[in-house]
Amino acid sequence: MATAYAATATFDADLRAPRWRPFVQWILAIPHLVVLNVLSSLRGILELIGAVAVVFTGRIPRPLFDAITMTFRYEWRVLCYTVFFDDDYPIFDFTPAAVDDGRQRHTSLAIEYPEQLNRWKPLYKWILATPHYIVCLGLVIASVVTVLWSAFAVVVTGRYPEGARQFLVRAYRYGLRVQAYVAPLTDQYPPFSLSA
Repeated sequence: MATAYAATATFDADLRAPRWRPFVQWILAIPHLVVLNVLSSLRGILELIGAVAVVFTGRIPRPLFDAITMTFRYEWRVLCYTVFFDDDYPIFDFTPAAVDDGRQRHTSLAIEYPEQLNRWKPLYKWILATPHYIVCLGLVIASVVTVLWSAFAVVVTGRYPEGARQFLVRAYRYGLRVQAYVAPLTDQYPPFSLSA
């Protein structure tokens, strides 16, 4: 029986890719990468505010939760375009929402809103997540190698390697679950697994 996790990210599109995409898409993504850098800094501040709110109230305010989730969703859309999964240019959409609105047809990211969180966990979750940080570091290194190999494969074959794409989606989802746990957007401890 599969476990439903609070945070999920998916990508679904054809594996065919024009051979020029690895050369061009990362350049076209530069404006989004600049915005993403700003949003990532903002997310750090919002997560700190959220942690303080959880310690004092046992809840993360819904507007704050939605704003943090929006930054993850935007990041996912931009990364999918940057690593040439997707040929749909990401939309500059900053609508705070926990559930994906489906405006970007191939990407989806949602985080389930918790009505109640453990008040003391924000003080020590980052310690519990330490083993996950080590795994995430390995996944980042493997992902960089996979993207470079995939770029070569797309240029030569005109297709994104299915196994490589699945690995990259699963690696991002793994990192998302770790970040959502520490953020604090959920009390659900992330699994040591790349499966769904």
